[in-house]
Amino acid sequence: MNPPDFQLLRNTFGRLVLTTGDGQVYENIVPVRAFPISAPDTGLALVDEEGHERAWIADLATLKTTFGSEMCALIEAALAEREFMPCILRLNQVSTFATPSTWQVSTNCGETSFVLKGEEDIRLLSATSLLITDRDGVQYRIPDITQLDKHSRRLLDRFL
Repeated sequence: MNPPDFQLLRNTFGRLVLTTGDGQVYENIVPVRAFPISAPDTGLALVDEEGHERAWIADLATLKTTFGSEMCALIEAALAEREFMPCILRLNQVSTFATPSTWQVSTNCGETSFVLKGEEDIRLLSATSLLITDRDGVQYRIPDITQLDKHSRRLLDRFL
């Protein structure tokens, strides 16, 4: 692998700045995953504030092992600021089995409640994983429904 044909750093305002191999400078760069759920470490675009792709990273793990962790740390920190998808660990209570319904859940980020508008807001990602979008557009992930406790699975089965 050749060295990256760009440099990435944070400016004094904490925003990412990309300098390409030909000397062009782009401020307010945002990393965007091509496949955030199925392949989060492969296919990553560095996009400017107008939505134009300015650099492409085929594999974040290879970039990290080949060129050190400094650039990857910048990218991973920016991704963490941008992406928020809590994982549901347990369904504590559901207000009703008709929609809209209020769900009280335990996530990897703590206890929360949200409103599920309709059953179409529960998407099957694979045979065992789900993506649930609440009324406000926040997405919650259940990585493996078989790992949920019996009570949670029973509540969830009413919506599937």
